[in-house]
Amino acid sequence: MATSSSSSIMKRSDSIVDSMPDALRQSRYHMKKCFLKYVEKGNRMMKLHHIMQEMETVIDDKDEQAQLLDSLIGYILRTTQEAAVVPPYIAFASRPNPGSWEFVKVNSNDLSVEGITATDYLKFKETIVDETWANDENALEIDFGSMDFNLPNMSLPDSIGNGVNFTSKFITSKLYAQSGGQQLVEYLLSLNHQGENLMINDTLNTVSKLKAALILAHASLSSLPNDTPYQSFELRFKEWGFEKGWGDNAERAKATIRCLLEVLQAPDPVNLEALFSRIPNIFNVVLFSIHGYFGQSNVLGLPDTGGQVVYVLDQVVAMEEELLMRIKQQGLNFKPQILVVTRLLPDAKGTKCNQQLEPVTNTKHSHILRLPFRTEKGVLRKWISRFDIYPYLENFTQDASAKIVEMMEGKPDLIIGNYTDGNLVASLVASKLGTTLGTIAHALEKTKYEDSDMNWKQLDPKYHFSCQFTADMIAMNSADFIITSTFQEIAGSKDRPGQYESHTAFTLPGLYRVVSGINVFDPKFNIASPGADQTVYFPYAETQKRFTTFRPAIEELLFSKVENDEHIGYLEDKNKPIIFSMARLDTVKNITGLTEWFGANKRLRSLVNLVVVAGFFDPSKSKDREEMAEIKKMHLLIEKYQLKGQIRWIAAQTDKKRNSELYRFIADSKGAFVQPALYEAFGLTVIEAMNCGLPTFATNQGGPAEIIVDGVSGFQIDPNHGDESSNKIADFFQKCKEDPGYWNRISEGGLKRIYECYTWKIYANKVLNMGNIYMFWRRLNKEQKEAKQRYIELFYNLHYKNLVRTVPIASDEAQPAPVTRPKPATQPTTRRTKSTLERLFGA
Repeated sequence: MATSSSSSIMKRSDSIVDSMPDALRQSRYHMKKCFLKYVEKGNRMMKLHHIMQEMETVIDDKDEQAQLLDSLIGYILRTTQEAAVVPPYIAFASRPNPGSWEFVKVNSNDLSVEGITATDYLKFKETIVDETWANDENALEIDFGSMDFNLPNMSLPDSIGNGVNFTSKFITSKLYAQSGGQQLVEYLLSLNHQGENLMINDTLNTVSKLKAALILAHASLSSLPNDTPYQSFELRFKEWGFEKGWGDNAERAKATIRCLLEVLQAPDPVNLEALFSRIPNIFNVVLFSIHGYFGQSNVLGLPDTGGQVVYVLDQVVAMEEELLMRIKQQGLNFKPQILVVTRLLPDAKGTKCNQQLEPVTNTKHSHILRLPFRTEKGVLRKWISRFDIYPYLENFTQDASAKIVEMMEGKPDLIIGNYTDGNLVASLVASKLGTTLGTIAHALEKTKYEDSDMNWKQLDPKYHFSCQFTADMIAMNSADFIITSTFQEIAGSKDRPGQYESHTAFTLPGLYRVVSGINVFDPKFNIASPGADQTVYFPYAETQKRFTTFRPAIEELLFSKVENDEHIGYLEDKNKPIIFSMARLDTVKNITGLTEWFGANKRLRSLVNLVVVAGFFDPSKSKDREEMAEIKKMHLLIEKYQLKGQIRWIAAQTDKKRNSELYRFIADSKGAFVQPALYEAFGLTVIEAMNCGLPTFATNQGGPAEIIVDGVSGFQIDPNHGDESSNKIADFFQKCKEDPGYWNRISEGGLKRIYECYTWKIYANKVLNMGNIYMFWRRLNKEQKEAKQRYIELFYNLHYKNLVRTVPIASDEAQPAPVTRPKPATQPTTRRTKSTLERLFGA
């Protein structure tokens, strides 16, 4: 940490380039030696740890090192994310705050400092790997920011991810500036579903007419009992120019009228958001989740198939429930439709992934629609890696667009993409159909592989990152709104850039240079954290709901002394509480780290047993080198610390009902859940454990730091300081022995946090509100949106499609693709009695 003096010096200037010359002069002797050291190896990239390590080799004296790190130059250097060394220059990429970047170059000969642009900095980086291209004046530069010149952005890091709130404020100012908002009236006039006008008709086509009618209606409703059904005053409303959609009774209709009146008379963001949450404009929703095996059973653990499938299915259930509730409260009789569009796999591996249409469990109006990948040779039967999927997406888009319009008998109201492939197809379909678009990254691969942009040529044959990064940029910039689980996903933390932030400016040397990719201050970014399925993950104390049939199997899983393919190790003292962890067995998840913390901490071992659910036991069963190494490490640690009798290692489990009961069984023992990852983007297992009432310790690196309020709803632990973390866990269990009520207070604090922030109901409400607000926002900014879309289409057609041609087409025993010509469907002008889905499945 910088001292208060260095921090205060920085506060006098907003700019690194202004502060750095003085900072270098204050430590000129040491800095001259350091910078000469940095350039002596020639052209190269340096990360922060390289900068610090080489500084320590130059400055031997520890006190002088500490003094320098506490000075202004130490503070400036610690804001550096990376540096490009091209002697005699070192170009620094500094990040004083989340989302804010500055670029400077320092001459190592005289320590002169010059501010440079993002473009200049990227050219320094490119020089290291492809100097000819870096100096090419005709190198392709991509600048999405140039198309956003009329749109507002947030300015404070604390505002990042609160897009709906900011957008509502800006819409409010626009409505106020336009003296009443005729555009809002025109928007209300456009509301129509299945041929029926909603809210108002052409009688109320001006602000003054609408205001007068609203005042009249409000006065009329004030004389009625709150529970008076809409049908009782429907005819009177129609005479005044109102249509259905105001509410199912007098109370709700009056509240909607009051919201609209206040927005028209004195607009404010709170009433605007309340109004749009009541407007009936979302009935039909399409979600895209294409890669892997998308199904409801027997798919988890298959290639490219994991948490995203669970997320999307839980999302669908919650969204349908929310839509049904809203439609009822709006006084309408329509049925929502939700389609999850994914790939049909003829080689389904015993799953239902070869079934075109499948109802989603626990819903009435939601279905999985599967469409095959087509090539010139026919339908592709076999699974395709998510990294090799790009050649099939354009045909898939065409097939999906036609099938969606056919199934829904019109265009959807909202489209949501998932991951790179789903987001790209969603953006193409949304552009074609003129539909509001939301995207969800889940994981941006660029941040998973260090310097994957700079080294794209070496990685492309295996991963095709040139296609993936291009597709990500297209989808991000096409989206009307972007859904993220945490702030850190967008803009990281003080020390680590966010996943989206890493796409602000980057380069693929020899291909293109992105000088403005995505701006994390863009109000399209919104945080909507997922929950866990609360029909499965519920508190241990709700005994009447417990899945008691699993109890004998769980007792065997935890306590049997027999070692087999499902569990090894044993627990000698069954009366001890259990600390429990469940994750993939890879380096980042840090299960071996937790095992070592436990093994090395005698106090912790005296208080609790350790149970981990992860991976295989036999390295030969794994096809992943990293997992194989972690399996071997687990065995070595068990032997090194002589953990048998205190550890139970259980192989990976996929039955979520049994897993939920395992969480609750651990809670019965007054144990705790530990999530020790080196970095975790969100932390779904943290949410699951807290839902079950299990006190939780989770990494402070990533999303869990936002989920857990330390010491109140759980505990944050630093995975980079194992001794400190293991002692924190031991302190908790020691305190529980001394204060029997302490465990319950933390358990209840976790449940309170979940119910306030992390349920699927909260999520669905937020996402549908986003759809409502951004639907109007895109209408207000129609010309700007169309101009940017032209830029994106140019990039897609002239560049992305050429990259896709470099990806090999897979082949198998292809069968001729069926030629289907779906009937051209437009928005129906008369109300239909049953949708296509209802006719197929009954409803």
